[in-house]
Amino acid sequence: MSSRKKTLLKVIILGDSGVGKTSLMQQFVNNKFSHQYKATIGADFLTKEIIIDNNKPVTLQIWDTAGQERFQSLGVAFYRGADCCVLCFDVTNEKSLNNLTSWKDEFLVQSNVSNPQDFPFIIIGNKIDVDDSKKIPSLQKKLHNITHNQLGGLNYPVFETSAKDSINVEAAFEVIAKMALQQEELNAASGGDVNDDYNDAINIHLDGESSGCGC
Repeated sequence: MSSRKKTLLKVIILGDSGVGKTSLMQQFVNNKFSHQYKATIGADFLTKEIIIDNNKPVTLQIWDTAGQERFQSLGVAFYRGADCCVLCFDVTNEKSLNNLTSWKDEFLVQSNVSNPQDFPFIIIGNKIDVDDSKKIPSLQKKLHNITHNQLGGLNYPVFETSAKDSINVEAAFEVIAKMALQQEELNAASGGDVNDDYNDAINIHLDGESSGCGC
């Protein structure tokens, strides 16, 4: 990795419990997948250094949330300084798809970003490795309705992934990194907050438990 100064990019992954947020993180950062599900307590993050556009070194700090309703309002300290928000659902769980709008609204309220209309969101439908018979009926039609109507009609990138089989995970996070970098550069140009180091910004583990993987 280059010795040049790396830009820290903060990415928030939101979605219902069990959609595979932790598994996506673990697959991307550590190339690992666990079949054992353990709910994330509060929030946790992993970091990974990557190279994107024109040999630009960046550090992705990827935050994973519990997903349970009682953890939805984690507070400003968790959301502040985000450069990109990932809205994640399970392709076998229609409720998790329908809840994407609520997760977007939650993020915008808590983060108080200065450019809500232009802030980068990306949508990930996880668990595409499952049998087609278990997937949401008419998924593409319903996903189109969610993204173009309920989410404001904006053209958010959409990826269908499998954390289990490592399908489209790398590609999705490459796009996430590029979108986050663009947002960070816009913040810097406008004199807004630029991420320096969030490692000690927040500690919201309730029991000191580490997060586990959702398939």
